[in-house]
Amino acid sequence: MNLDVIKTMASYSNICNYIHLPVQSGSDSVLKEMNRQHTRKEYLDLIKQIKSLIPDCGISHDMITGFPNETDQDHNQTLSLMREVKYDFGYMFKYSERPGTLAAKKFEDNVSELTKKNRLQEIVNLQQEHSNYRTTNFIGKTVEVLIEKESKKSKSQWSGRNEQNTVVVFDKKNYQIGDFVNVYIKDCTSATLIGEPINLSN
Repeated sequence: MNLDVIKTMASYSNICNYIHLPVQSGSDSVLKEMNRQHTRKEYLDLIKQIKSLIPDCGISHDMITGFPNETDQDHNQTLSLMREVKYDFGYMFKYSERPGTLAAKKFEDNVSELTKKNRLQEIVNLQQEHSNYRTTNFIGKTVEVLIEKESKKSKSQWSGRNEQNTVVVFDKKNYQIGDFVNVYIKDCTSATLIGEPINLSN
């Protein structure tokens, strides 16, 4: 991901305002051990560029906790990075050794399972808080939704995604899969927007 890509996204209305930007850790020492090609500062600078050029861009992450030699300070740096960005959602995992990988050859898996579990739960809880914050901000707004499928919870509702890749559910009415629909958001969960379709021409 670079500035040219962000500028291109900002220039075209048919490109979703959503970026999945894996970070893995908020600690420079852990990132170095992982052989990642970015620092915390470089990553946050890129986030600032995204938010400056695409203010309503949805951003998600990948996060790994419990990497070999990860300290409490390293973990807290990950939490602080999450608080700074306030991601829309993320994919969060605890480290598990995979035979044949460089990490398995180079490092001892020396963070206890209990510590991994506790750190992962802290990350998940914080992301839940931020996801709820993000979806709540849509209440009272109208979003354009691409219908993808029938809602899992109700056969009388469609499920689709808005420009920020957030799931939206609403009554089927006369719409079909593949339609773009304007939906007024009335409620939400931390992962889903709940609304009603509207006709902007009325």
